[in-house]
Amino acid sequence: MTIVVGYVPTPEGEAALTQAIEEARKSSATLLVINSSKGDALVDNRYAQENEMQGIEERLASHGIDYVIKQPVRGHDAAAEVLDAAEEHNADLIVIGLRRRTPVGKLIMGSTSQRILLEADCPVLAVKAAAGS
Repeated sequence: MTIVVGYVPTPEGEAALTQAIEEARKSSATLLVINSSKGDALVDNRYAQENEMQGIEERLASHGIDYVIKQPVRGHDAAAEVLDAAEEHNADLIVIGLRRRTPVGKLIMGSTSQRILLEADCPVLAVKAAAGS
C-alpha cells in the first residue's frame, strides 16, 4: 500500500503530514511525501528547506514508517505533482491539507486541493489544521 501526501511548510501541510503518518502506521503503508516548487521564483515559501525536510525524515524514521520524499522542481503546479506521483506509484490514498479561502480567492487563484479532489483516481483524505494554527 502507498499513501501520497502533499506537503507544504504551513499548518495545513503539517496537519496533512500528521494524518498521513497515522494512516501509514495503521496500514503499514509506504508514505510518499511530495513537496514541490514550480521553480518560477527565486524564493518559494511552499518549498521546504533542507533543515525542514531533515526534520520530516527524522519524524518518519522515529515512527518506523517506510517513506520516500520527493521535491520536484519541474515547472508543474503542486496538484500535478501530487496527482502524477499518485498515478506513478499506484497510490491507495492521497492526503492533503485544506485552508479556508474566500469564494473570490478560489475564483482568482484556483484551488490545488479542489483539483486533486476532482482528478485523483484514488480516495483523497482532506484535513484541516487545528483552529488558531
